[in-house]
Amino acid sequence: MKMKRALITGITGQDGSYLADFLLKKDYEVHGIIRRASTFNTARIDHLYQDPHIHGVRLFLHHGDLSDSVNLVKLLYNLKPDEIYHLAAQSHVRVSFDIPEYTADVTGVGAIRILEAIREAGVNTRFYQASSSEMFGKVQEVPQTETTPFWPRSPYGAAKVFAYWVTVNYRESYGLHASNGILFNHESPRRGETFVTRKITRAVARIKFGMDECLYLGNLDARRDWGYAPEYVEGMWRIIQADSPGDYVLATNETHSVREFIELAFSHVDLDWKQYVRYDKRYERPAEVDLLIGNPAKAKKLLGWEPRVRFPELVRIMVEADLEMAKRSFGKSEVHRF
Repeated sequence: MKMKRALITGITGQDGSYLADFLLKKDYEVHGIIRRASTFNTARIDHLYQDPHIHGVRLFLHHGDLSDSVNLVKLLYNLKPDEIYHLAAQSHVRVSFDIPEYTADVTGVGAIRILEAIREAGVNTRFYQASSSEMFGKVQEVPQTETTPFWPRSPYGAAKVFAYWVTVNYRESYGLHASNGILFNHESPRRGETFVTRKITRAVARIKFGMDECLYLGNLDARRDWGYAPEYVEGMWRIIQADSPGDYVLATNETHSVREFIELAFSHVDLDWKQYVRYDKRYERPAEVDLLIGNPAKAKKLLGWEPRVRFPELVRIMVEADLEMAKRSFGKSEVHRF
């Protein structure tokens, strides 16, 4: 049986790294696009090269950029991947207000560049677009489903709406097996340190070890539907395996506030969060998304996907991982004192 070949954009991010893990375990040949940088930015996937059964055999990285459509066409023509997972984006919502044009180009137009590259290269591939719950923004119904109208509240959300609809358009116009996964917030120890959940758990660990004194945050009342990232990449794979393309919400159908996340994280290390958390208006968004909660009933019925890790366990997993990391850093700093 022919080994399947997958191409992942954003392979060095949280989702891309977990997806690479998942696909390699399923005996895929995995290719990833990475941007050229003056420093190494592959920390989340470096562990894969320590496996002698994978290194140099089934994992390949290619320099590229979502703004370079010619290179994308060449890459797809040469690789002819069976599946493409488009995860790359400027993915920080608050930052999208500071760099809206760049966010629109990479997060929005980047999707159409890949879809056009599929067409131009003439490859027979299945395409997955990483859509986002931020598209719902000022929510029009609770919970949100695949039919809930979009009302984005950030340049990031608006760019994701564009990418969503061009995916639908190419599916309907050219018969591509192109699908959207509307993923609600999903976290892990690999989450970027500037995202609120990881910012909290990292600060909790550093405060516990006396490495930091406080944590600065914005809106504590925003409510989100938080799941566990490794489970969500399995959902991506299930979406792309479906006989017919479609659009799916992946979520836990639970909502919790940032304040609840803080309380659980600090209580895990027996600290009173009120003594350490400080408000900073710089972290407020110009337009806030107050409530997100998704109903994954369609994904459960048609794909057999449902989340297993719930909110308290997710917080525990992240805090313990950051405690271990802080412990290693603390030990090094202690050594350097002598």
